[in-house]
Amino acid sequence: MPTYLPTKKDLFSRFSATESVLIHQAISVVENLPNDDTKRPLGLDVALNLLPLNVDLETILAAILSDWRLNNYPIKTEFGSIVASLVANVKELNGLNIYSESIATKAAQVEILRRMLLSTADDIRAILIKLAYRLARLKKIPQENEDIRHFISQETLDLYSPIANRLGIGQLKWALEDYAFRYLEPSHYLSVAKALENKRINREDCIAGFITQLQEKLKLVGIKAEIKGRPKHIYSIWQKMQRKQLPIEELYDLLAVRVMVNETAQCYEVLGLVHQHWTSIPKEFDDYIANPKNNGYQSLHTVILTEDANRIEVQIRTKHMHDFAELGVAAHWRYKEGSNQDIATEKSIAALRQLLEETENDSLLKNFRTELFCDRVYILTPAGELIDLVKGATPLDFAYAIHTNIGHRCRGAKVNGRIVPLTYILQTGEQVEILTNHDIAPNPNWIDPNLAYLKSPSAIQKVRVWVNQQSKDKHSLIGQQTLDKEVKRLGLNKSYLSRLLQRFKLKGVDKLCIALGRKEISDKQLSLALQELKKHPKKVAGKKKSSTKAHSVEITVAGYDNILTHFAHCCNPKQDDNVIGFVTHGHGIAIHKLDCTHIRELSEEQKKQLVAVTLKES
Repeated sequence: MPTYLPTKKDLFSRFSATESVLIHQAISVVENLPNDDTKRPLGLDVALNLLPLNVDLETILAAILSDWRLNNYPIKTEFGSIVASLVANVKELNGLNIYSESIATKAAQVEILRRMLLSTADDIRAILIKLAYRLARLKKIPQENEDIRHFISQETLDLYSPIANRLGIGQLKWALEDYAFRYLEPSHYLSVAKALENKRINREDCIAGFITQLQEKLKLVGIKAEIKGRPKHIYSIWQKMQRKQLPIEELYDLLAVRVMVNETAQCYEVLGLVHQHWTSIPKEFDDYIANPKNNGYQSLHTVILTEDANRIEVQIRTKHMHDFAELGVAAHWRYKEGSNQDIATEKSIAALRQLLEETENDSLLKNFRTELFCDRVYILTPAGELIDLVKGATPLDFAYAIHTNIGHRCRGAKVNGRIVPLTYILQTGEQVEILTNHDIAPNPNWIDPNLAYLKSPSAIQKVRVWVNQQSKDKHSLIGQQTLDKEVKRLGLNKSYLSRLLQRFKLKGVDKLCIALGRKEISDKQLSLALQELKKHPKKVAGKKKSSTKAHSVEITVAGYDNILTHFAHCCNPKQDDNVIGFVTHGHGIAIHKLDCTHIRELSEEQKKQLVAVTLKES
């Protein structure tokens, strides 16, 4: 925020006489409310914080009227529907008290909470008011105890300054960060502030001298430019000190100027002039005009040495480039946060820039609604964690987002403590508790789009996979029974199995059983194939009797000896061991020792896949 703080007089002088009457009326409404000495109203302070941002009348009125005591006042009748809607939206934002110390330790949860706050705003101006409200709150917290000061300041750095940064509102971002840093790290704040103050006069003299010299050289070549010292903020200086592990004396850009010209070609002319008359540091040169940053940011950056060996960072850009950077088209968002930006965010920030630049664009101000994250909802678990879901999600979507097993066992849900149907459409900020039972039994109807149980593609896929697997298991069992019956009728032994798979060009017994169960191979086709194999048994040439024949093992599963099996490697069962079989998907029966750790740890549902197995010498 600027050094000069706006006053109530500035507020009235900014608007017309008719508009000032409405502002005075709003102030009077709040001042006439019953006062609570422990919680001073901040509405007017919020409005004054917004004034430098060039906001419209409705935003100022909403900021003043967003008072926790103002419940039944007819705002819509007195000030219009836009102001009433903004006030309601700001109160909704103020009611989202979800940030906690546990969330603060999880970067993913903090990011979800930022998105939740942005998605809750129907009008981006509500976010502006919320940010200005937080700044007003920070200015008052010296009156609070240390725990409250620390909590509010940390919440500001985690949530509000990144949102201001994300929307490109540099003035609010810097002020929020400096105030929060002051309360979180008072000793470090004071050390940086003191170092800057001690060097302030020398710094200002150095910059003033450089600006004067550069202006003279530009005048000689006929280039008109606006040159200003670039302000540095205490928190950003401290961050750079930590990032580079340097004392403040060794930071090169404490001395910085910004040169603004009319045309792009002039940027390079100024750069050539600077490098001609001052020594530059090559490794500190960046051409973001020819190679813009991913966010579109453009400027030339160079660092020069003065005659007194002071290092000055010089940024050279056009007025258009400067406006683009200062009004935030996410330049500092993506550059500093390292995240990507979608089309909806681009549109929202572009509209925000217009809102801040074009005070006469009434249609934009009245109709603008944020599109940030409008396709998402943010739901709380009973433990207070946030889950990011697609808009239109149901409690069942929420259950599958927590864990597949929770979704599979879901039988009901509570939203904010109240039982709701599984088709209930969740709203941002609601808390959901899933009611489960022990049985894993998703309902196949859940994937019917006409019944609206699920919205999330990932949840739908999880149910579909389970249903398909159950279908496979059912058909596999039917096919196994068909195969066993026909083999027993014809009196075949297990040697037929590999040739039968070759006959039908299948790679496993499980695939054969599923094909039989689904009638992809008919009973008649199976019978004819088996009869053919019986008439022409495969001969193995040169087969000799092995001296180890007495030690070979015949395996019987549930009374049948022609089942695909294998010995589990985890316990390596032997002939004399007590064993049991576990039906796998795609690998036949796995034979384990009865006391195998894996067998003992099976769930009740998995125990249904156990079958009796006997081993004997063949």
